[in-house]
Amino acid sequence: MHFMQSLQAAWQRHHSLVCVGLDPEPAKFPAHLRNDADAVFKFCAAIVDATADLVCAYKPQIAHFAALRAEGALERLIAHIHEHHPTVPVILDAKRGDIGSTAQHYVTEAFERYGADAVTINPYMGRDSAQPFLDRADKGVILLCHTSNPGAADLQDLDVGGRPLYQRVAEMIARDWNTHGNCALVTGATWPEQLAEVRALVGDVPLLVPGIGAQGGDVEAVVRNGRTADGNGLMISSSRAILYAGQGEDFAAAARIAAQELRDSINRYR
Repeated sequence: MHFMQSLQAAWQRHHSLVCVGLDPEPAKFPAHLRNDADAVFKFCAAIVDATADLVCAYKPQIAHFAALRAEGALERLIAHIHEHHPTVPVILDAKRGDIGSTAQHYVTEAFERYGADAVTINPYMGRDSAQPFLDRADKGVILLCHTSNPGAADLQDLDVGGRPLYQRVAEMIARDWNTHGNCALVTGATWPEQLAEVRALVGDVPLLVPGIGAQGGDVEAVVRNGRTADGNGLMISSSRAILYAGQGEDFAAAARIAAQELRDSINRYR
């Protein structure tokens, strides 16, 4: 299924805009998993199995796996999601961006090696760096626009002909790059006014919104400023607040409670 179709179906089926970021940190795992050679996969798969009916997407962060030499666990995790929870799309959070044959290899990495349904990329090298991703009409291409980190304004807010650069990027992607209808934008929860500006520029293009929870983003402001007219249009990402909600052997059950609380909080404002 096309990524966008899968995402829209998950919004409706699970009545959820929650995207769970899968960012494994073994030091935070429950004690019973810390000496397990397969802890990364077991931890993440348990979180997935406990929350799959409450979310619209999963977003494994590739650096968290690669730093642990756990790329194999990531491959197995995505395959597990597709096999056991096929209605939930998987976004590989890789923030790739390069040109020519290198970009094509990143496409192969994301969609063939890992089997992701979508991937995050950095558009600031220009369209030719994004084109190999854009050409995969069945896959989602989620491009950085206005990110959640404090330094986002250093470059993304620079004046470009009387408007900030991130607005130019948002408009260009929605107008010129989204020919297959497979683009989405990353817009941080910590900048709600900018989120509203991006929504006004891009229409119904989906927005991936990190920064809820540990980074301090406000749920009500995100939903109010970022939703589409039908109350959808958002993938509101939370990682640590869900993954590490519990410290004991019941960690997956605690993660489920945290995911449900976030889903219900979001839905109050939709």
